[in-house]
Order: sequence, then structure tokens, then C-alpha cells
Amino acid sequence: MSGGVDSSVGAALLKQRGYEVVGLMLRLWSEAGSESCALNRCCSPEAMEQARRVADLIDVPFYVIDAQAPFKAHVVDHLVAQYVAGLTPNPCLECNRHIRWDFLLAKALSLGAEYLATGHYARIGTVAAAPASRAYQLLKGADENKDQSYVLSIMRPAHLAHALFPVGEYTKAQVRALARELHLPVADRAESQDLCFLADGDYRRFIQQQAPEAVRPGPIIRTDGRVIGTHAGLPFYTVGQRKGIGVPGPEALYVIELRSESNTLVVGIAAELGRDRLSLAGVNWISGEAPETHFRAQVKIRYKAAPAWATVTPGPDRTAEVVFDTLRRDITPGQAAVFYDGEVCLGGGIIQKEAL
Repeated sequence: MSGGVDSSVGAALLKQRGYEVVGLMLRLWSEAGSESCALNRCCSPEAMEQARRVADLIDVPFYVIDAQAPFKAHVVDHLVAQYVAGLTPNPCLECNRHIRWDFLLAKALSLGAEYLATGHYARIGTVAAAPASRAYQLLKGADENKDQSYVLSIMRPAHLAHALFPVGEYTKAQVRALARELHLPVADRAESQDLCFLADGDYRRFIQQQAPEAVRPGPIIRTDGRVIGTHAGLPFYTVGQRKGIGVPGPEALYVIELRSESNTLVVGIAAELGRDRLSLAGVNWISGEAPETHFRAQVKIRYKAAPAWATVTPGPDRTAEVVFDTLRRDITPGQAAVFYDGEVCLGGGIIQKEAL
């Protein structure tokens, strides 16, 4: 429970369905490291109080679990290291991988729970006559605009066997309406934001403070090698970025590549941005097994990106190659590429720099 509307309604629905519900809230690391966790928006005093109120209203026990150390190591430190390496990470992916479906699931099971339920907009399907190791599927949420299967693409069969997504069958509007019907005080609470551990949400300031050696000026070049300006520090840019490059010209320029080894920012016009292929590492197959040969799938290259048709070829050591039918403009190293067969999420991996 986070004190938000999705997890609150999820807990209430489970209670209505006859489950024995225990509310757990994660106490996450915040930039100031304060005992009250005041600067982490996911576990602010207000959020904690709201979660407690909801737990009282639906008559379930409520506990706060200290996850500051694993969150700092697996989410915050990872984010800094990725930006230093010239990548653009997705911290929600790592939070789900290491905190919710590793650390928190283990805590829940140790308390005697059979399931860990979250407020994610996703669903779980089953495969008839499949062996137990491949019996579960991760499905998109019913609300296409809120579907969160992308950030859950790190899940494995052992996770899905103990997972529940109570709001996955509803739209966001329906969830808010349910909260009002249930008289929950969080019905109109604002959406949660990424980078919850930053009080001001400014990752550029944070990276500059955490890794000042990585934020240094360097050359801006065109794809033909011509130097046309100076950038303020590679962590301040991401592939596909247009605003803030600071180099005037007759055509709009976009970030094409970040070369951390030479501290160089490569820019070009829109026509130079499109690519039709990428390489992945750390690929997770939700079924637990990689396909034996290439296959067709729709692939999302960012959380909010539209899926695009591609051919996916599994490789050794959790790698894969993806070739799109059409050019994609925002292939960004460090982000995840996630595969779909209709509403079924098949898995995904992290886009590598050497692919570009």
C-alpha cells in the first residue's frame, strides 16, 4: 500500500472478495536520508498517513517495511551508474525487479502470505495444460492508457504464481469511482511520479551532485564528425531529445548518440534519428524459457511508446536482436524493449549502446 488510489482500492477489493489482507508499505531511501523519509514522495508522512487511514477503514493490519538499503543499492545507485555510462535508465523497471518482486515478495512470503498484491494495471492469465513452470502469463491491463505491463516485464513464473493485480480489470476512471463508492479518502489523490526519491524531481541536479566527474563539458558533433558546439554534460541529454541542445541552425537538431568514452554528444536532423534495429541484454522471458527461434511480436521501446511490429531473435546469455518493420526514432540505450503477442507480455530486455 502506497497511500494512492490504486493500491487502496486493490486492498479494499481483495477484502471484499474474502481474502485475509495485510497492508505493507515500503519505506524507501530519500535523498536526505531522513528518518521520516520526508523527501521520498512514495513514503512521505502524508502518504503513510493516508495508507494507515485506508487500512483502518477497511479493517486490515498495516505495517511499514524498511527498504531503504536495497532501494539505494538497486535503484538509486544503478540510476547514477547508468547515466554516468551514457545511458538513460528506467528506475521503475529496477524498482519492480529488485524491490517489489524480490525484496517485498520475500517479506510477504516470510509473513505467511500466499500472494503479493499491488496496484499495477496489469492482469495474470493461465495457460491450459501447461507445465507448472509455464502456467502463467502476464497480460496488459484493461485500461490501455494505464497499462503497466512494460515495467512488469521483469517478472518470472515464480513471481506470477504469487501475484495479484486487483485493479488490472478496471480503467483508472472506474478505480476512482470505486474509491468514492467505498468512501476511501484517496479517491482524488494525484498520480505518483517517477524519481520519487528526489524532492524536486530534478535528476540533472542529483547526478551532478552524486557523480560530478561525469558532468563535464564536451564536444557536440554532427554524424559526419564536424564539431558544432559544446555540451554541458552527457547525463543532461537523452536520445531523441530536441530542446536544450543549444546549437542554432537552419534545421532542428536531435540527440543521436551519447559517446561516454569520449564525452561526445552526437546530434543530427530528424532523418538521421531513425533506426530499425537494436540489441538487448539481460532479457527476461516471462514464460521462463527463451523461444527456440525468431518470432514476430509487437515491441515497445519506452513505457509510453506505441508498440511496433518487429522480428525478435533470441540469442545466447539472455541476449536478443530486434529488427523493426519500420524506422523507430527514439531507440534509447538503457531503456527496455518489451515484446507483446496481442495482450500477452512475453518479456523484454535492456537496449544496448553497441546496437546503434
